[in-house]
Amino acid sequence: MMLLHAEDLHFAYDRRNVVDGVSLSVQAGEIIGLLGPNGSGKSTLIKLLLGHLLPISGSVMWLDQPLGRWPRRKLAKVAAYLPQSPQAELSQTVLEVLKLGRAPYLRAFGLESQHDVQVVAQVAQSLELTDLLHRPVEELSGGQRQRVFIGRCLAQEPQALLLDEPNTFLDLRYQIELCQWLVRLARQQKIAVVMAIHDLNLAATYVDRLVLLHEGKTAAAGSPQQALDPQLLSRVYATPLQRIDHNGRPLIVPQI
Repeated sequence: MMLLHAEDLHFAYDRRNVVDGVSLSVQAGEIIGLLGPNGSGKSTLIKLLLGHLLPISGSVMWLDQPLGRWPRRKLAKVAAYLPQSPQAELSQTVLEVLKLGRAPYLRAFGLESQHDVQVVAQVAQSLELTDLLHRPVEELSGGQRQRVFIGRCLAQEPQALLLDEPNTFLDLRYQIELCQWLVRLARQQKIAVVMAIHDLNLAATYVDRLVLLHEGKTAAAGSPQQALDPQLLSRVYATPLQRIDHNGRPLIVPQI
């Protein structure tokens, strides 16, 4: 099922093109990785897909309906967004932050249902947050906070996760576990994932399709095998890189 289709997106800050003619389609259960150096347009593209930046040129369709026809509360039941620097009141507990993900579903007067309670409990368990539920966010490590913010997204029960560098603050173990967990969500629950990611090798291992951005344009798109061309990557990242193929997956390493 086609969940998201964006066509010929353009956006500029102060007449400088930040996203320049990018198109993107996402199927249910698919993981798309957005690659590119800082300033290449990854974060801006994610915001455009959610209508967070206006005006734009081009079209964005969610479930075959133009973005402009989606009330924000209704779209929040379809797509959950993790910004690059997520925020919360530091005095809030982990449980309170996770409950914020249920906001689109709350009944009159903010009353929560038994289902709301169950969803939050399941998310906490899956992210190993159960023992932290009553701790204030200010007492958590950076990695623990990031898992809480990811949990807030999951509590929305979305059909798509739009994640802007979700591995920020996570150590290697949790980076790998997060990627494995996103793959399970995609395969078992058919949740689509669009994520900006800096680690080329994590992307090559866990992502279905890659979009490499350079100065706001699509420099390459396709499978990891197709998109991770070492000559192109060397030019985009302005550093010499080489590629090693291992078990059918490309690995990108510095050229020594």
